[in-house]
Amino acid sequence: MLLRIVSILFPLFAITALGYAVGRRLKPDLSHANRLNMDVFVPALIFAALAGKDVRVADYVPLTLSMLFIIAGSGLVAWLVARLAGIAPKTLVPPMMFNNVGNLGLPLALLAFGPDALAPAAVMLTTTNVAHFSFGAWLLDHRTRLVTLWRSPLILAAAAGIASGLAGVEVWPPLLTAIRMVGEMSIPLMLFALGARIATTRIAAFGFGLFGALLRPLVGMLLAAAVLRVVALPPREAALLLVFGALPPAVLNYMFAERYHQEPDKVASMVLLGNIAALLFLPVALALSLD
Repeated sequence: MLLRIVSILFPLFAITALGYAVGRRLKPDLSHANRLNMDVFVPALIFAALAGKDVRVADYVPLTLSMLFIIAGSGLVAWLVARLAGIAPKTLVPPMMFNNVGNLGLPLALLAFGPDALAPAAVMLTTTNVAHFSFGAWLLDHRTRLVTLWRSPLILAAAAGIASGLAGVEVWPPLLTAIRMVGEMSIPLMLFALGARIATTRIAAFGFGLFGALLRPLVGMLLAAAVLRVVALPPREAALLLVFGALPPAVLNYMFAERYHQEPDKVASMVLLGNIAALLFLPVALALSLD
């Protein structure tokens, strides 16, 4: 089991470490690459995963509701903790709610559970992003216009993939192969960019960052375990839910905090230490979820 877990996690952290090394030494500007990834490569991956002829979107309704429960439950716990600890709720709540489903979640799903896990992982990524770009943005600024959500290429790709599945339209196989090939570029680029981002992030609030880094996966895994006692998900989806509950805060939380001037240094510390803490929590989650 230990060897299996190491073989799953090693490629993830090796590519992230490469990105970190390159980021420290060369300090590359990955802004254009990251935008291409979010606007082209990841949407292609999502569409290819959801538009397959064997994908039945209705089957993922329980998984979607389970994800929303974990997101909402994490936010509620964070709000209560923030009020008790004298922390600004807007600083702690979003990083607790929205974890790194993109940079770590998708590659981890593929390596741990195989290609068949890509469709449910895509559903989980879409659910998280819809919630983050709507409710998450509204939390930080109540004047946020939710209409901009539907301009996101990722959301449009997910909607197109779901519509294709619901309508029973089979995408021409050579075209679907081309889209899938474009999408497959996103996974190593996400990991590399994560490492490069970590290399440029500084820890300005170690105590807060460590507290949040430990609280996020602990609460996520406990909520996932609670859901699985009530909702009978298929084995692969149940395993994914538990592993995704252990994921660290998404890097996007730092970008939102910086944009809305919500203590970005503290959020950056939580994101950085959370991704380092993933070295501890992800093996535990995999040990609990793998047969």
